[in-house]
Amino acid sequence: MKNIFSKVFKLSKILIIFVIIFNLTTVNVTKENDKVTNENINKTLDLTAMAIKYDSMLMEDLYYPLDTYTGDLTGYAANCPLCSGKLGCTGQNVLDGTTTFTDSTYGNVRIVASSRNLACGSIVRFNANGISNEPIIAIVLDRGVVGNNLDLLVPSQEYAITNVGRRRTTYDVLRYGWSR
Repeated sequence: MKNIFSKVFKLSKILIIFVIIFNLTTVNVTKENDKVTNENINKTLDLTAMAIKYDSMLMEDLYYPLDTYTGDLTGYAANCPLCSGKLGCTGQNVLDGTTTFTDSTYGNVRIVASSRNLACGSIVRFNANGISNEPIIAIVLDRGVVGNNLDLLVPSQEYAITNVGRRRTTYDVLRYGWSR
């Protein structure tokens, strides 16, 4: 009887070990099935390529500022005492009251004078309360200003004095010159 008891005891040990191994294997299989695997050959993120793509997306945005300057904003009329009535960049006569220009990329924009710091055809954006509630988009088509200042072409000297005056402004450059 002792022999049977020892055989049953050994058999139960083996059975318990078998059950434990079976349970562990089942748990591992379940865990293996719960894992997410990446079958992509290129498993690394190329952060440099992502940054370059992001920068190129921003550069494709026409209204993304390329640079920002601060200067004085004043107004001038085409018939001012020292003005010829012709724009310095294009030679266009604006004595007829023209204050806007139709740009092929930005549409109908205001005209500003700048120093040679900004190339002819540069597009700028600035806020000018009292003139417009929206930001003003303008193109550099004239010269005769020093430093980072801008001179906004307006219909008359009276309008320039009463509505524009002289004010400090910060403006964004949206495009440098005609084509870049």
